[in-house]
Amino acid sequence: MSAAPELHPDTSSTIFSLQGRVLKFDTLASIEPYLKQLNEREDLEEVRLGGNTLGIEACAGVGEALSTKKNLKVADFSDIFTGRLISEIPQSLKSLCSSLLALPVLTSLDLSDNAFGGRSVDPMVELLSSHPHLQVLKLTNNGMGPAGGAVVAGALLANAKKARAEGRKPSLRRLTCGRNRLENGSAPAWAEAFAELGSLVEVRMPQNGIRMEGIEAIVKALQLNPDLEVLDLQDNTATSRGSRAIAASLPSWPNLNTLNLSDCLLRPKGGLSVMTALAKGSSPLLASLKLQSNELNGPAVSMLATAISLHLPNLVELELNGNYGEAEDECYVAIGEALEKHDHGDALDELDELEEEEEEEEEEEEEDDEEAEVVEEDEAEEAKEPTGAAGDAAESDDLSKLLNKVHIE
Repeated sequence: MSAAPELHPDTSSTIFSLQGRVLKFDTLASIEPYLKQLNEREDLEEVRLGGNTLGIEACAGVGEALSTKKNLKVADFSDIFTGRLISEIPQSLKSLCSSLLALPVLTSLDLSDNAFGGRSVDPMVELLSSHPHLQVLKLTNNGMGPAGGAVVAGALLANAKKARAEGRKPSLRRLTCGRNRLENGSAPAWAEAFAELGSLVEVRMPQNGIRMEGIEAIVKALQLNPDLEVLDLQDNTATSRGSRAIAASLPSWPNLNTLNLSDCLLRPKGGLSVMTALAKGSSPLLASLKLQSNELNGPAVSMLATAISLHLPNLVELELNGNYGEAEDECYVAIGEALEKHDHGDALDELDELEEEEEEEEEEEEEDDEEAEVVEEDEAEEAKEPTGAAGDAAESDDLSKLLNKVHIE
């Protein structure tokens, strides 16, 4: 009698794991010994197949086995198509997603690191638009592009509308969709989905090439998710316009504890807008704030020091490297003193890559070019807000008033 195949050490009566085993399953026969062990776990709650590669037949076998696991809550199918032809993936994905539809308590799905692209997102649509209890969705590094991103967002929108039509609250709470080239093309679809959901506590969308118009649409929609705790927009392009939208949205999220805006090109004016909102007490529970490489200058950093001193007693992680100035500058010293006031002196990251500030005129010229791309209706809406000299004067007044309030001991 042959020995049972070796499983991951995390495997138990409720967990079936082949995580990181680097196994290749081309046929049903090749995976059957493992499926036998999976079938033996009647109380299975979690399956982890990441770090292996599964063909069409193997996925069909897994799907059939999982369709009977009515207690399954977590499905980790990340990185399971390495080396597979793009033509194989839709059928494989369909087998897996269809099986999950029949599972009443499924709450978490991870399909990250599967390069199925925009052409292969359709097999997910039925599951994402219909499952009534999905709370966590992770889709990172799938290469879906703007069109594929819009399809996924549309499925989540349909799910939210279905829930409300049935008298239920939408279930999705945590969404990760990073490194997917979502760009501005998919931003309206995401914004519509977020506005309808209203249930999100965590949204991570880093490295998607989303520009200021897209950022603005997304964060405005997220205002309708008042329980938001985590927002990660790292390595997209906010500039002043997106930054103003973020600043205006912060008071809508009183439970926000994690904000990652590193590499978002906030720039001095945009950074000042965000820091002013924080200095007015928008986010009292903030524990992690990442602002690396944003061209933040002295006034913006000084305003952040004020915010920390007055309203951020829980801040234990702060990243500011790659902005303007020198570590010895008064604004950065004030940051350290403000953190020390709350006994969090070790919260600040190294400041070993600060840069010399560029000419403001050059920055303003670039922003003028960007703002010229805005459609007429958005320009009309922005005209209602203080801009130009009036806007700068208002921000200056905010800065002086708030700085006068703070005395860092």
